Amino acid sequence: MNTNKIFPAVLIVIAAAVFLLYSSAYIVDETEQVIVTQFEGAIIGDPITEPGLKFLVPFIQKANYFPKNLLSWDGDPGQIPTYGKTYIWVDTFARWKINDPIKFFQTLRDVPSALSRLDDIIDPAVRNLITDNRLIEAVRKSNRELDTFDYVSEEERKTSTYRIDTSGETHGRVRITKDILNQAKPKLVEFGIELVDVKIKQINYIEDVRQKVYDRMKAERKQIAELIRSEGRGEARKILGDKERKLKEITSTAYKKAQKIMGEADAKATEVYAKEFQKDPEFYSFIKTLQVYTESLDKESEMVMSTDSEFFRYLKGYDMLE
Repeated sequence: MNTNKIFPAVLIVIAAAVFLLYSSAYIVDETEQVIVTQFEGAIIGDPITEPGLKFLVPFIQKANYFPKNLLSWDGDPGQIPTYGKTYIWVDTFARWKINDPIKFFQTLRDVPSALSRLDDIIDPAVRNLITDNRLIEAVRKSNRELDTFDYVSEEERKTSTYRIDTSGETHGRVRITKDILNQAKPKLVEFGIELVDVKIKQINYIEDVRQKVYDRMKAERKQIAELIRSEGRGEARKILGDKERKLKEITSTAYKKAQKIMGEADAKATEVYAKEFQKDPEFYSFIKTLQVYTESLDKESEMVMSTDSEFFRYLKGYDMLE
């Protein structure tokens, strides 16, 4: 046998086997699931969801990959009227996954088609629920009554068509997103899609409404500030009044004590003077007269009196004393 001819043939066979083996093998990642189809897209077997190395018939069968993890959907932001005809800007997003790859493959084939179908189902649900609720319901997360930020349109005020929930049931944005989810989720089952969650990413007023809200907020804040200032002025007057009252009370008490002390001192002095007067009345009279001279006469004083005046009695004897 000619080995020169056999060796190339063996190499060709080995290469063909390696190629066939390579063509028949495929790998499934942890985040992927696979449907094997053959010929014109006929599905073979159950979906492959376990990761690892797998095999199929080369050139006849084909591995179709689909994501197994959560996928994102971003809504198209736009203007939506609320129940009171107040237009707001709403931006939503959702999380979804392929829970039945066979249905998904048969109806949509790929992720871009699925995103388009999500647009057709979730966007109308968002519009329906926003339109069916007041603006306050789209903003708040509880039943707490709002004042400053609860904007109600003029039409709502005139017609009183806006609804007020008094049942105690939690409404607000949480309830709206839950209703959107419940409305859109059943419509996606036939496509092998599970809608996991829907959230409102952003809500904002359109420009003309936004300016009205800002003006109202400013007016209310000014009103609150003026109320606080008025209360502050009243409190300041009260504090000043208390201060004046306490000051007068302290002054009155001090004056009373001073008068009492002065009275006691005068009484003591009178008592001392009386005792001294009894000892030597003439000397006491002399001392008191000199005291009167000192208090009533100075260098600028002029006095006209007769020489026999009792007040002049000690002055007459001054030369003799000298």
